[in-house]
Amino acid sequence: MVETLAAPRPATSNRDILCPGAKVYSTCPPSYGQKDFRRYKKSVVRAAQWSEDAGCEGMLIYTDNQMVDPWLIAQLVIENTFHLSPLVALQPIYMHPFSAAKMVSSLSALYERRVDLNLVAGGFRNDLIALNDPTPHDARYERLAEYAKVMLDLLRSHSPTTFEGRFYQVRNLTLQPALPAEFMPQALMSGSSAAGLNSARAIGAIPVQYPEPPEHYEASPEGKPLGGRGLRIGIIARSDEEEAWRVAHDRFPDDRQGQITHKLALKVSDSVWHQRLAELGESNPQDTSVNMTGRNPYWLGPYENYKTFCPYLVGNYESVAQALAGYLSAGYDTFILDIPALEEEFDHMRTAFQMAAREVAA
Repeated sequence: MVETLAAPRPATSNRDILCPGAKVYSTCPPSYGQKDFRRYKKSVVRAAQWSEDAGCEGMLIYTDNQMVDPWLIAQLVIENTFHLSPLVALQPIYMHPFSAAKMVSSLSALYERRVDLNLVAGGFRNDLIALNDPTPHDARYERLAEYAKVMLDLLRSHSPTTFEGRFYQVRNLTLQPALPAEFMPQALMSGSSAAGLNSARAIGAIPVQYPEPPEHYEASPEGKPLGGRGLRIGIIARSDEEEAWRVAHDRFPDDRQGQITHKLALKVSDSVWHQRLAELGESNPQDTSVNMTGRNPYWLGPYENYKTFCPYLVGNYESVAQALAGYLSAGYDTFILDIPALEEEFDHMRTAFQMAAREVAA
């Protein structure tokens, strides 16, 4: 049994009101460079409880070669919250689809909690090389779709599953413990590339993208797609714009070494979203002055300094809300927020989200 690290709390929260009409996930602090893992466990529990109390649907948990196993972090999150759903990053190379399905059904059986899935096709290039996975970009998404099909079929059905694909084959495979229908996971998948978007649609997953500036979506011909779609975004909002930008630059200062690492990563990455964000940064360099008002809230500073992998919206409540309203109007109804720095950030984000929801409703 994983140690419960926080004092009991009342089983109440502001659930479902962070952004009316949309699902919002937060992100778990990663374990990179950690030496004091007791302190790290406390930071995970703290972020999970902040997220639950703020009304988040769940919390994304990263995976790669260097980090603590995401399934164990998921258990830690479950044991220290009441209803928050771990959104476990799942890469086929780490685990057979039967084992992943069994993890979901076992956690749900033991804790009566839904476990959501963030289906990941790629990863850091050196991680994939170390695991002897030279699979090309588009083929990785084909493999991921097969992986998800096997896993989700096992979770949905109480009868034996048979599947014959290019990458996976199973015959008369049965999952025990069976998963109750009310705990069926929500599946999310990167949808920034055509291969990712097609795979997400093939298995009914929510395609998640790294957004461009909101004005790029004002005349979107796609409208609101069936099943919705998601965005990975960070938000720093305040009542005063200068204060928001001061907080942003204090949290993500310019870092020359980070900029060099970012450029090196770009050279070896085959990620479509990674390259697209880099193009946006080159074509639309931003003034970094924190005394400027009325500026575009879309900010790539943390991404360009290799501090995080998503764009940020920064500004006063009105400007951030207007940007969020643009995304909501374009059909984005699932948001994965960056790692929370402080509990109070959720109050600021709630203000912006609710203003955006009212603007869209009007």
